[in-house]
Amino acid sequence: MVCPRCVEAVRHLLEQAGYKPTNVQLGQAQLDQATPVDPVTVAPLLREAGFDVLTGRAEQLTEQIKGCLIEYLEHLRTARMPLTTSAFLTDRFAATYSHLSKVFSRTANLTIEKYLIRLKIERVKEMLSYGELTLSEIADQMRYSSGQHLSNQFRQVTGRSVSEFRRELMPKRLALDELA
Repeated sequence: MVCPRCVEAVRHLLEQAGYKPTNVQLGQAQLDQATPVDPVTVAPLLREAGFDVLTGRAEQLTEQIKGCLIEYLEHLRTARMPLTTSAFLTDRFAATYSHLSKVFSRTANLTIEKYLIRLKIERVKEMLSYGELTLSEIADQMRYSSGQHLSNQFRQVTGRSVSEFRRELMPKRLALDELA
């Protein structure tokens, strides 16, 4: 679950199944202790709605780390002196970064660093689509050392340049402008 609509959808599905969710957040749902959970009933409902059901501890921890990394992107953008990724994660989990990294890599088949880079590039694509900031301004907000570093990483992840991405956006923007 990565957005408020997903959280609400999961809450609604659980309530329809007769459960009383007390807390639904990114990657987890806590239910009222009075009703025993029947995974055989709940799992198909969630899967049918497009959600994965994570039963193993490693899978759950990995999803929690992913949710925390989404929070970290906002921290990077807004904090005056942002924490390092490792400090940010160890502040939120009762585990060492080494342990978190090993579990994440084993479960996600990707390092935390590479996952974070992908998240950052997705956020950059979103910012580019708004057309309000220059590449240098986006690089500053996302804590890249330079626009060139961002450009290089963008190409490595997406397989295309920032300019190519912007050109692909132009027809979409024009079509939306025509509707207004």
